[in-house]
Amino acid sequence: MSKYQTIMVLGLGLIVAVLASQFGFPSMEKSASGQAGVIEYLPVAVEGNFARAEAPIPFEFPKDHGAHNDFQTEWWYYTGNLATESGRRFGYQLTFFRRAVVPPEMRIDRPSDWSVEQVYLAHFALTDVQTGQFYANEKIGRGAAGLAGAVGEPAYQVWLDEWQVVQVGENEYLIQAKTDQVAVELQLINRKGEILQGEEGYSRKGEEAGNASYYISQTRLETRGKITVSDIDYTVSGLSWMDHEFSTSALGEDQVGWDWFSLQLNNDTEIMLFTLRKEDGSIDCFSSATLILADGRAQRFNANQFIVEVKEQWLSPKTGAVYPSRWQIFIPEVDILLDVRPLIPDQELVVSYIYWEGAVFAQGNMGDRAVSGYGYVELTGYGQSMRGRF
Repeated sequence: MSKYQTIMVLGLGLIVAVLASQFGFPSMEKSASGQAGVIEYLPVAVEGNFARAEAPIPFEFPKDHGAHNDFQTEWWYYTGNLATESGRRFGYQLTFFRRAVVPPEMRIDRPSDWSVEQVYLAHFALTDVQTGQFYANEKIGRGAAGLAGAVGEPAYQVWLDEWQVVQVGENEYLIQAKTDQVAVELQLINRKGEILQGEEGYSRKGEEAGNASYYISQTRLETRGKITVSDIDYTVSGLSWMDHEFSTSALGEDQVGWDWFSLQLNNDTEIMLFTLRKEDGSIDCFSSATLILADGRAQRFNANQFIVEVKEQWLSPKTGAVYPSRWQIFIPEVDILLDVRPLIPDQELVVSYIYWEGAVFAQGNMGDRAVSGYGYVELTGYGQSMRGRF
């Protein structure tokens, strides 16, 4: 057992999931409201026993939208900004996380379908801009017996219990998620295909080999469907965004978190941008940005080619964490200057780990043309360090 060590992982929820797998409980759901962010330890294999992102690889779709179980960590992120015909606006997030708890060389044919090699966790959040309400829930379950999983063939699907994304056509997807307070049922059409972030999908996050992820996006998903709040249905339309990443060790030793932006502008362009924050408060040189043009071509920028300036902050009344709450983004090479602000300030998820993820509005200029749009921002490492979790 000397090749094992105890490392920090997703949190207490995963321990519950593993224990549940031994005693017959299929999954667990809990509300984020008022819950303390408790992080515990789970013994799993050291990172070296899992596959690592070390160079570009070829991708095949829809196969590679499915799970890559030999890597320790994987996530599928869906976010979107939607509105009714009358202009009532909503934001939504449906995210699935996979964490391997058994390294590839330790996997054997097991006598029970309930045996666990992968643990899944999902977050579903809804922002009701008109009322200022933010709803967030979490599910945890084992990737066994059909309770949770992700497949790419013959058609892509990722699910945990009844929360799911299902491919229903060549470029069409159905999203469904429901709690006792809110629900979404949405149809998404992929208008720009797959965008490979970084170097052909290989996104470096640090200097050491393996401090990287494989990173695939769908940046313009035309969206229509229904949102339910307190048993009232709203017909909505707008745009969604999908990010899919898998890795084993993405963050470096001195990195504590990241600020990630996805912005969809009204000139049919999108911006993905992330800054990696170090313990001393500085921005890591592996931070990156991508401008996706109207024809789907991607233009990439390194950390020296853009500036993100924090203009305002917000203090969480639940956790005491202080988050950035308004930003100015400047990309000189393409003459982009944007002001970005949250649609409501409190979009903090207090679940198995603490982070802020919410709907935002952006406006400014791209060259001599005024642009605006909506998007999502994710802020990690403010309530607690993310090192060792991803």
